[in-house]
Amino acid sequence: MPVVQRPSSGPSLLGGSIVLPVNECRHDLPPRRVSPWTGEAGTSGTVAVVGAGKMGLPLAAQFAGHGWDVIAVDVQEAVVAAINAGRSHIGEEPGVAELVASAHAAGRLRATTDGAAAARESDVVVLIVPVMLDAAHQPDYRYMDSAVDAIAPSVHTGSLVIFETTLPVGDTRGRFAPRLEAASGLRAETDFVVAFSPERLYSGAALRNLSTYPKLVGGLSAASTERAAAFYDAVLDAEIVAMTSAEAAEFSKLADTTYRDVNIALANEFAAYADRVGVDIREVIAAANSQPYSHIHQPGLGVGGHCIPVYPHFLLSRAPELSLVARSREVNDGQIEIAVAAVREAVGGSLQGVPVLVLGITYREGVKELAYSRAIPLLAALRDAGASVSAHDPLLGDDEIRALDAEPYRWGERSDARAIVTQTGDARWRALDAAWFPDLSILVDGRNSLSGLPLPAGVAYRGIGVGVPGRS
Repeated sequence: MPVVQRPSSGPSLLGGSIVLPVNECRHDLPPRRVSPWTGEAGTSGTVAVVGAGKMGLPLAAQFAGHGWDVIAVDVQEAVVAAINAGRSHIGEEPGVAELVASAHAAGRLRATTDGAAAARESDVVVLIVPVMLDAAHQPDYRYMDSAVDAIAPSVHTGSLVIFETTLPVGDTRGRFAPRLEAASGLRAETDFVVAFSPERLYSGAALRNLSTYPKLVGGLSAASTERAAAFYDAVLDAEIVAMTSAEAAEFSKLADTTYRDVNIALANEFAAYADRVGVDIREVIAAANSQPYSHIHQPGLGVGGHCIPVYPHFLLSRAPELSLVARSREVNDGQIEIAVAAVREAVGGSLQGVPVLVLGITYREGVKELAYSRAIPLLAALRDAGASVSAHDPLLGDDEIRALDAEPYRWGERSDARAIVTQTGDARWRALDAAWFPDLSILVDGRNSLSGLPLPAGVAYRGIGVGVPGRS
């Protein structure tokens, strides 16, 4: 597939989600092994992937599956040991375990904790380690700084260094390229080249995403963009989009994720108004989205995960004047208080000593990740209000629930809970039997997935912008 300057036009969203078709591999495999690798089509070299976690390991496996020698770098010895035994240490990623095993058996995938040695041996270094938020909602660079410091002394003439971790605009050029230069004694864009190419992966579909979503690439110069695009063209089957700069590529990822946060905030405000006028927001959104220019997202208890609640703050750290972005963060984080207020109203005003059950603790059903899960502030808000809090998630054990200062609830057992709040839309909740909860006063449906659940008379149902006729 040719490298392009703009993404090819895709199908209309038609107001709903779409699944892009997987691009078939069109590479001649195996490629011709060369050293050093200079970007020639049909050749392969050695790539170090720094950060072999949930997103890094699928990348490493993908690159090895396209004939490259891959060195996975990670600070966790257990991760390194698993990869060197041909095993994937991550779950819930279809195809990754098989690809890791086959790449290891073919001698194309190994792992180490020694980032300097890996960079010294590699033609390409891809960094994909976390940059999250500190307590002040500013970018927390400690892991990325450590990773760059580990590989920087071994960056050599001809190296291509690519950042895949989402970064604030300007960081590739202004923060990390100088750090690489200082430690290596070399000059970026003269002795080695640097580019940014954001990961665009969704937990549970990483390999599929690598074969579908256009790969955005922007370097510090035209030469670095060209070299990085050539690398990705060799290891991916998706369209490669060569952008005009690293800054444009950085901004593109932030725009993508922030758009979703702003859209969800709009849906949450629409939901509050729907409650006021007595209509079902799901009906409204479905009708609005039948016009192809409308793509309103769904409301809920807020936004969790590594990306959407984090990256708007990356924009705000450089551009605090983006008031709509800031307001959207406030709206989405404020949804927790709406749920707590609904419970408080249903039980008579005070939550002191009131048993409350929270269903769904991970940030999304089916993914064992707590990153910025809205369940964490929900549990804290209920405890602070005096409630006696229990919780259940099919992906978490009792000790993991207790670590969040909640009492584990065993699915199907009788409970004295007076309120239930669902934080995920897990299909299991649809099998909930109200007979298990004889004292139940309210069900707060945080993802609008249970409006059809039978409830006894006198038990209030509260969705997010969903009013159900005939229910109290």
